This record gives sequence, structure tokens and C-alpha cells, in this order.
Amino acid sequence: MKPAVTYELLHECKQTGARRGIIHTPHGDIQTPIFMPVGTQATVKSMTPEELKEMVKAQIILSNTYHLYLRPGSKLVREAGGLHKFMKWDRPILTDSGGFQVFSLGDLRTIHEEGVEFKSHLDGSKHFFSPEGVMEIEEDLGADIIMAFDECCPYPSTYEYTKQSMERTTRWAIRCKNAHTTTDKQALFGIIQGGFFKDLRKQSAEDLINLDLPGYAIGGISVGEPKEEFLDILRYTTPLMPKEKPRYLMGVGTPDYLIEATIAGIDMCDCVLPTRIARNGTAMTWNGKVVVRNATYERDWGPLDPECDCYTCKNYSRAYIRHLVKANEILGVRLLSIHNLRFLTKLMERVRIEIENDNLLNFREKFYNKYYKM
Repeated sequence: MKPAVTYELLHECKQTGARRGIIHTPHGDIQTPIFMPVGTQATVKSMTPEELKEMVKAQIILSNTYHLYLRPGSKLVREAGGLHKFMKWDRPILTDSGGFQVFSLGDLRTIHEEGVEFKSHLDGSKHFFSPEGVMEIEEDLGADIIMAFDECCPYPSTYEYTKQSMERTTRWAIRCKNAHTTTDKQALFGIIQGGFFKDLRKQSAEDLINLDLPGYAIGGISVGEPKEEFLDILRYTTPLMPKEKPRYLMGVGTPDYLIEATIAGIDMCDCVLPTRIARNGTAMTWNGKVVVRNATYERDWGPLDPECDCYTCKNYSRAYIRHLVKANEILGVRLLSIHNLRFLTKLMERVRIEIENDNLLNFREKFYNKYYKM
């Protein structure tokens, strides 16, 4: 049986080895490397699907298993025809396993070999996630790419704890694969763990690759560690991943991390960052961050970013957006969200071109000089 999701390598950058490819899914092709907007609760905050397609040029979005299980419930989503019909999005969707959210609950959860007991952050009600249960939820939701249930170690963690956690993640991945029934419609990706210990990362990668899953992700980095440690583990782990399958780095959305991930050989990244900082009145521009709520923009009639082609920058001034943000008007958050999301999808469009031209290192230097004023 043909896998639901396959990867096609088009070009490798001669400067870096960065990959330009296509991920083929049941709901369309994804040009990679790609930034994926996060729609935690079956919506990218304040954005309609039409805006995501027309203004942001989003190719794929993420939704969250933990949140959708709690509200409105995966059975209701299944009854609606799955996430695609429920949220009126006809392009690819990825659902994470809820592992990161569950393990972020701290004292509200207890880990067992069988799974994780946890209390809802909404009402304190008790719940249980097992690998088999998570597979059932993700199959109900119906995304094109679904993630295996894993344990995300906090930073820092001891070697012994990290080893036990990594080995449990592998056992859970086996259980996820055995429980996964919709292999013709949904691709199950494994998540490489092992914290900041290279031997554990290597073991995790080898064990998961032996399962011959359709794709693989790096989890458990970009969790509060120094950038040097992030880059070290990223650059060590990525080459361990199969070249013929999609490579996904979870939870990364700053421009520098996206570019460094691409250079390391990653195909897919996601993060809530662009909409989160929009709610704080911050824009990412080709000349660095702009905190538009600052008084300096009160009479600034120019666009957020003169180099941007988004709807916001074509139509509205910094002064007007500042007014909306200061007045707590929803439109301010919407306009900033459109801009930030488009900025990152445009950045990755440019990265794809630079890979094809074997020019990614030169582009990185010029971009960093402008964005980070280096």
C-alpha cells in the first residue's frame, strides 16, 4: 500500500546541503522547506481559512490534539467530517500528539508506562492519554500527518531521566504504529527524543527509523536551552534522519531558528510565535522587529514594512495599527497576525529560492545583517 504522505527531493544547496523538496499529501502538495502556522483549536487565531490561503499563502496548518480532545471533543469533530470539513480548510493539516501540552502541565499530570493521567487545565477534570487512545483521537480528527505520542523532557533533565523518557517514547511509538489503522489516509510521524545527550539522540533516531514510519520529527529542543545547545543538537540529529522522508523540527518560529533549521536539513517547522507576538503589538519585518505600540509610531504614516507584500502593509499605516492595538481593537491583532504570518511564509519562499540557487549562506548573512543589525 502506498503511504499517505511521501517526500520528493528536488535539490540540495551546494553551500549547505539544505533541502528543497515537495511533501505529497492527500490534501495537496507542500513546497519545502516550510513554516506551518499553528491553529491550536481548529483555527489560526483571528484568521479565516480564506485569509490564510489568499493573504498568508499558507500551505499547511497545525492543530492540537490535547486542546481539541478537551474541547469540542474528537468524536464531535469526526461527526462533522473531520478537521478539514469542520474548519473549512481543504489543504493539508498536521495534528501533534498532545504530548508537549500534557507534559507542560507539571503537577497536573502523572506519567505511567501505560500512559499519562492528567487534569484538564480548563476545569480540573481527570483524563488519561495512552498511545492507543491518542491514535484514536488523531484518527477522529483526520489530519494528513499525525504525530506519535511522546514524552517531552523538561530542560534541564538528568541523563538517567532523559534515557528512561527516550526509551519510553520509543515503546510508545511502537504502540502508536500498532494502533494506527488509517495508514492510507494519514501518515504517522515518529518524534526523536533524547534531550541534550547525543548518544541518546542517536539511539532514539535508530530505534524509530527501524519502525519505518513515513516521516520523523525532532522534539525536545527549543524548550528554553541556550541557542548554542539548540544548534548543537539540531546539527547532530538532523543527519541521522532518513533522507527520503520528511524531516520536521517542532516548535520553532523565529527567523534565525528557521534559517538554521533549513541549513541543517530540516523540511518543516511550526510555532505559535507570529500570532502570539501580534497580540502583544509586535511585528516581524525585513529590518527587524517593530513594537508598533511604542509612542515613536504615533504619527508614522508608513507601512509596517516597506518591503512586505501583505494586505496589511499595502493598506494600513503604523500609526493606525498602533491606534488599534492601544484601543484593544480586534482588527489590530488581525492585521498584525496577517503580516507576521505572511512574513514567515515569504521568508521561507525566499529560502526555497536561495536553496535552488545554491546561495543560502550568502542570503543568511545579508538577512541577519538587516534583521538583527549584525
